[in-house]
Amino acid sequence: MKLILASASPRRAEVLRDAGIAFEALPVSTEEAPRPGEAPETLVRRLAESKARAAAAKLTEGIIIGADTEVEVDGEVLGKPVAAEHARQMLRLLSGRTHRVITGLAVIRLPGGETRIEQETTLVTFARLSDKEIEDYIASGEPFGKAGAYAIQGRGGRFVTRVEGCYFNIVGLPLARLYRILRELGWRAE
Repeated sequence: MKLILASASPRRAEVLRDAGIAFEALPVSTEEAPRPGEAPETLVRRLAESKARAAAAKLTEGIIIGADTEVEVDGEVLGKPVAAEHARQMLRLLSGRTHRVITGLAVIRLPGGETRIEQETTLVTFARLSDKEIEDYIASGEPFGKAGAYAIQGRGGRFVTRVEGCYFNIVGLPLARLYRILRELGWRAE
């Protein structure tokens, strides 16, 4: 059965490719703004389902994977920085602290529409960052387009002192959880 990744994320695609899971990408456009008072867990599940359903509407068969990853600290969802100052604020907030990375995962099997919606949470601890480290990292361009303004699989990985939970969740796709769900829905690796 064909797998469809409802995402344009090169990081999610890389996780699947590196795991030897064949898929096709079908990027979709959805509104990603949080609702007032929406808990991070609710947000990621809602957005993952929205992406999976948008892709499913274009298909008649296959297993569709939707995902959304957010970084949360002190109850605040950080999202993706829109400018250098925004990235600077996020990195200062994460500096020397532990935060949560939460990924919502929605998987839909067509035909039939059988659906699984779950989330994975990983705790990530950052070293204390100097102003120069923050400025150099922003200058690299890596923080942009990344939830929480960092990429653990890139230069941002040097700031991470501890990970509790699924590493791949931080990259954007909780691999072991996804693999379990795929098998529950009848998918088998070829």
